[in-house]
Amino acid sequence: MAKDMRNTRSGKRRPQSSGHQHKKQFGQNFLNNNQIIDRIVASIRPQADDHMIEIGPGEAALTDPIIRVVKHLDIIEIDNDLIAPLKIKFATLPAFHLHHTDALKFDYAQLLQAEDEQLRVVGNLPYNISSPLMFHLLKFAANITDMHFMLQKEVVERICAQPGGKQFGRLSVMMQYYCKTEYLFDVGPENFTPPPKVDSAIVRLLPYKQKPVIADDEALFEKFVKQCFTLKRKTLRNNLKGWLDSEQIEACGISPSARSETLQVADFVKLCNFYQQHSEA
Repeated sequence: MAKDMRNTRSGKRRPQSSGHQHKKQFGQNFLNNNQIIDRIVASIRPQADDHMIEIGPGEAALTDPIIRVVKHLDIIEIDNDLIAPLKIKFATLPAFHLHHTDALKFDYAQLLQAEDEQLRVVGNLPYNISSPLMFHLLKFAANITDMHFMLQKEVVERICAQPGGKQFGRLSVMMQYYCKTEYLFDVGPENFTPPPKVDSAIVRLLPYKQKPVIADDEALFEKFVKQCFTLKRKTLRNNLKGWLDSEQIEACGISPSARSETLQVADFVKLCNFYQQHSEA
């Protein structure tokens, strides 16, 4: 996982918002710094033949430089008050396609223009829905090349955490099961209007076309991983009571006294597959 921890806290600012009332329920904190915007776009590297999706464009800080490059940009926006400004600014551009809807409930498969088409996803995600939204997008991972998100820094740290660290948990396991994760760089609160109370960071997620390890039942795997982290800092023996006993855990080559945060993603897959095979026997 590439990790560039340089904290970008300076640069020429864009003009202030033209009167839009930022809404807490939508987690609206809009980028206002040209240098940050340019750096994010450079990380995304939009190409002329890309079919891209932007979630939550806000006042179009990222939309503007991206839509002028790509062949097709689907924009997902829930805020009624932002729909008209987006249409006024971009409706004449052939790449512009606006969807006034909830990103958490949207069926992204309907955007595909061919069964094997690959999509690229970007977004400055509201902190309060970032995890469920990423899990929702993973349902469409077979048709997603990459995802670049601005998230709360703590969330990016958890996504990219390695076993043994205090940030390693359920989110780390699930995101790393489906994707190669890359921590790109930090973005300070002063680069937003209004400034959030937390630091942000940019993460790149690359869904595996062929996963390094495969859970036999991925819905069960999600439940199993959640169970493994039910009691923080407890051993597998305690967290997996009623699922696997000590002998069964040992049969997978894993110590029952190990804590979940010390296991590799492959270990969780091995344990879950063992549980499934023996529960069906």
